Amino acid sequence: MAPRVPGLLLLLSLPFFLASFALAFNVSTIGFDEGYTPLFGDGNLVRSSDGKSVRLLLDRYTGSGFISSDYYNHGFFSASIKLPSDYTAGIVVAFYTSNGDIFEKTHDELDFEFLGNIRGKKWRLQTNLYGNGSTSRGREERYTLWFDPSEEFHRYSILWTEKNIIFYVDEVPIREIVRNEAMGSDYPSKPMSLYATIWDGSAWATAGGRYKVDYDYAPFVSEFHDLTLRGCRVDPIQQRLAGDCNDETAELSAADYAVITPERRMAMRKFRQQYMTYSYCYDTLRYPVPPPECVVLPSEQRRFKDTGRVIKFSGGHHNHHHRRHSKKTRTRSAAKVAGDSAM
Repeated sequence: MAPRVPGLLLLLSLPFFLASFALAFNVSTIGFDEGYTPLFGDGNLVRSSDGKSVRLLLDRYTGSGFISSDYYNHGFFSASIKLPSDYTAGIVVAFYTSNGDIFEKTHDELDFEFLGNIRGKKWRLQTNLYGNGSTSRGREERYTLWFDPSEEFHRYSILWTEKNIIFYVDEVPIREIVRNEAMGSDYPSKPMSLYATIWDGSAWATAGGRYKVDYDYAPFVSEFHDLTLRGCRVDPIQQRLAGDCNDETAELSAADYAVITPERRMAMRKFRQQYMTYSYCYDTLRYPVPPPECVVLPSEQRRFKDTGRVIKFSGGHHNHHHRRHSKKTRTRSAAKVAGDSAM
């Protein structure tokens, strides 16, 4: 169960409040070779001696990545991740599910993307989803974090069920998408693999491409441990389950992370009020009518311009310079949209 939140704690700083949710998940973990295989940049993928963790490196020759050995029809995908430090402009570290290698034109995807920055500026986190190839209808949200993700490990998790999707940072749910009929095929529904990658996104990742990867600081190292894969394995082509999924589905539904308790919902609301810097739901220039899954909250909406970007940061964050973009720019792909924010 989520920790009870005493009234006094609510009077303390928000980072302290969110940190109280850091270690409560009880999940089983697996070794790298039990559930994953290298994807690319084999020489830049370094397993630990005990096989329980892996380091992904980016140098001037290549990035690197790994993929789950199986596809999953819904599941819980999680890892403790530590990001590169110092100058990280142009770097993208991604932890996501996808089936784009099988369904090239109708792929589904759920994304955590970490976008690097110049020295002294924060890493930025982006979440996104696509269903049935809906890449022209990006559903990006961007945030800063209440901690430095390069200093220590934090757990990032994606829960995907037939009813909803929850993105977690530690035990704090930062985003929930509840499936509804109006979403239609935009809701991810086909089996997906789990991916983790590090790569050069100089063209867009930091200040719209203004700041590039500086390989004088290479190699850039991202570390992954406490790897978790929970769900029903499936043949992605024949849509045939690898076995009886009743037990896996029941375990997934009964797990602690399957329910957003009142305490967690309070933490999610506070996180989004303080740390969300862009939401497609409030980007009325891009979407005059919010997509059907959007829950427009007046307390959130008044913080954002019609570009979907936050008017200003509060709680000690840096003020940002926001540029007004043309309609063409505002309708870029998810990756391009992510890079438009200056810092």
